[in-house]
Amino acid sequence: MEADPIRSGTARGDPGAEPGTVAVVVATTPVASLPCAAGGTLLDRVTEQLAMLPIREVHIVARDIAGGADTGAHGVTVSDGLAEDLRTVAKLARTAISPLAVLPADLLAHTEALALLLGHPARPTGAIVAGGAPGPLRPPVRIEQDRIASAGTSFHRVGQANATFRGVLLVGRDHLAGLAEVAEELADLVAGRNLAGVGDHELPELLLAGLVRVGVPVKAVPIGGLHCTRVGDADEAGRALRELAAVDVDAARLDAAIKSDDGFFTTFCVSSWSRHLVRLAAKAHLTPNTVTGMSVGLAVIAAVWFTGGHRGAMLTGAVALYLSFVLDCVDGQLARYTGRFSALGGWLDAICDRLKEFIVYAGLAIGYPGGGAWPLAIAALLVQVTRHMADFAYAGARADARRDAPRPRRPLTVPWDDAPSGGARGGAAGSVLALARRFDGGAGYWLKKMIVLPVGERTAVIAVTAGLFDARVTFLTLLGWGLIALAYTVAGRMARSLA
Repeated sequence: MEADPIRSGTARGDPGAEPGTVAVVVATTPVASLPCAAGGTLLDRVTEQLAMLPIREVHIVARDIAGGADTGAHGVTVSDGLAEDLRTVAKLARTAISPLAVLPADLLAHTEALALLLGHPARPTGAIVAGGAPGPLRPPVRIEQDRIASAGTSFHRVGQANATFRGVLLVGRDHLAGLAEVAEELADLVAGRNLAGVGDHELPELLLAGLVRVGVPVKAVPIGGLHCTRVGDADEAGRALRELAAVDVDAARLDAAIKSDDGFFTTFCVSSWSRHLVRLAAKAHLTPNTVTGMSVGLAVIAAVWFTGGHRGAMLTGAVALYLSFVLDCVDGQLARYTGRFSALGGWLDAICDRLKEFIVYAGLAIGYPGGGAWPLAIAALLVQVTRHMADFAYAGARADARRDAPRPRRPLTVPWDDAPSGGARGGAAGSVLALARRFDGGAGYWLKKMIVLPVGERTAVIAVTAGLFDARVTFLTLLGWGLIALAYTVAGRMARSLA
């Protein structure tokens, strides 16, 4: 088998970060001892990759470590079967004071793929997934709204699967107690032979299925063009290494940094080319917060030009506003590309988005002859504030309801999961949601994205109407579209709350 460079791109995360994550590497199959690089095995490769990520401690669970793997200073538990593997995880979860990651040693992945989950500073409870048909070592999952709604094993079935689990699971601190309980219950079921057909290698799959079934929210972390694959023998390992080497990791990271669910204007008029600015910003060692500041500066420049009121000033202001929005997209893309996330950065980005918009409103109103645009500017601002309040209040109410309501539990001894939540609902609320789902594809998808007047569409409205007409037309357009967006948002939130 050919040697492989572990790092084909720049790994994200700070190995010295605290409190870090405890990683449980499951080396319970002979594949873990396959030679992978000069003097190393698959297990060695995985542990070397973890050393590049913010992992505080590595604990190896193995049947037999006599195959040549170097366990070094890592903790090792020699287990005699799957039930004991699960009890080991439960014990570690009971005593852990930091997030716990579980991943198999028969894994061949880009370090950057692992970093998407294990290197994220928030350390959320999540699992690495990818699209494609499920296979024996790639168990199926169903993803709904960026969460794993159902996860399968050789025993547990998934209805309407739309992705596969790649074997890497991270459990946040808030969910460690739930992990311990699930692992202990699964251990008892395995020992009692109540999960027919489950293989000895399926520890990560069982834990994921168990967490999802007891109601723990598990974020789905897609890897895009990167690779993260479990292998079953030397031939599969060799093929996987060749596939890893064939990937342009930097390009794949850049693709993953561009959101795929943005609005129409952002997707086609900004994200289609902003990756070039992201790469330049990274080479210039600019931070996301620096780019945010540049975006605010351009918005202020746009507002100043808008105060001029004449056609040349309005056109110049429109161009400056568009460039400000481009940088507003670039700061988040740069954060995802470089892995430089921070709570301060997220807060600044959210605050500055509103600040820039209100400054531009003021510039347009000042530039309109006689100050006659102020009432329209205030009305448009109030509509936008009300719509944002409705969104934030709904998100907060849902979070409270999820926290306070008893978690739905699907017994681990039942093979099939519940029906997807997209099923039919009764009543007027169900009819509204069913009608909305008819527009989930094609032009209807983009219509639903545009009707809520997201920031990209608002920027386009301001730039086009101010550049070609005047501030009065801009505010009338924002006010009319904003009222439609508000009505649509409120109706949708009410329907989802009642359904």
